[in-house]
Amino acid sequence: MYVITKIIASAIVISVVTEISRRFPSYGGIIAALPLVSLLSIIWLYVQGEETSTLSKFALGVLWGFPATAVLLVTVYLALQNSIHLFTSIGLGVASWMAFLWVQDLVVKYVKVLFFN
Repeated sequence: MYVITKIIASAIVISVVTEISRRFPSYGGIIAALPLVSLLSIIWLYVQGEETSTLSKFALGVLWGFPATAVLLVTVYLALQNSIHLFTSIGLGVASWMAFLWVQDLVVKYVKVLFFN
């Protein structure tokens, strides 16, 4: 039953955001940038009985992914502004997201070795 409830609630959120975006693109973007998915996920995990340590690790993971997501969105924006096809723009965005995560991981490993060993 939880799965059906989660699917319906998530679909409602996505539908509301896309409908607002159709009428008011800037406001839709602002609403889409809200941490709705993260908060819903934390709530679902809590309702399902996960411990606060799991919720905390999840929140840190979301925070860890935020800079890469910003890079993805900037890449998609710039590609679309330069008249690159939507799916190519998204592909470039995903590639930049993965590259950023890879570089971020290398930097963190280097800093750990440099300062914490």
